[in-house]
Amino acid sequence: MFTGIVEELGTIEAVEDQGDAIRLTVRAATVLEDAGLGDSISVNGCCLTIAERTDTTWTADVMQETLDKTSLHGVRPGDQVNLERAVTAEKRLGGHIVQGHVDGVGEVLSRTPSEHWEVVEVSLPADLGRYLVDKGWIAVDGISLTVVEAGTDRFTVSLIPETLARTTLGTRQPGDRVNLEVDVLAKHVERLLAWRDTAGTVTP
Repeated sequence: MFTGIVEELGTIEAVEDQGDAIRLTVRAATVLEDAGLGDSISVNGCCLTIAERTDTTWTADVMQETLDKTSLHGVRPGDQVNLERAVTAEKRLGGHIVQGHVDGVGEVLSRTPSEHWEVVEVSLPADLGRYLVDKGWIAVDGISLTVVEAGTDRFTVSLIPETLARTTLGTRQPGDRVNLEVDVLAKHVERLLAWRDTAGTVTP
């Protein structure tokens, strides 16, 4: 589990095509301080497992399912990515509950700069619109953000200078694809209500 608070920008060092998978090597510093084989790191919101590591890089296997459903398909050496280690029990939950399981891919539609912040509009897959509410949560490329306006097929977020400087959203342009993860609690509520409507009661 993650919090959506990006710890550092890493750089894609190598992408090894394996046909129905890739091996992704990322250059990093902070997330490697206490990381070992088998640990989880969020890469642009995708939970990946460390398979190999050196003092300055780590490697993960990315299967076809992940490539089909996230923006990791098409990453190239030199690309920057948001990195976050899995949360520990003693860590403050500064963002929100993020699983690292991408629900869909959106596209940056527009950027509107202001003096002290920037509003970014992102498209939303049709089946995810019901999970968003104004002032609710969404993870965009693994970044915990507050929804400003929630539409049926798009939403906006307002980015402070810290987010612009420390994450990939500082450089994403209209047309760029971003990973989206909606609030898992909203999905659980929907599932419970659907079960009640079908069965008549909710069984503990």
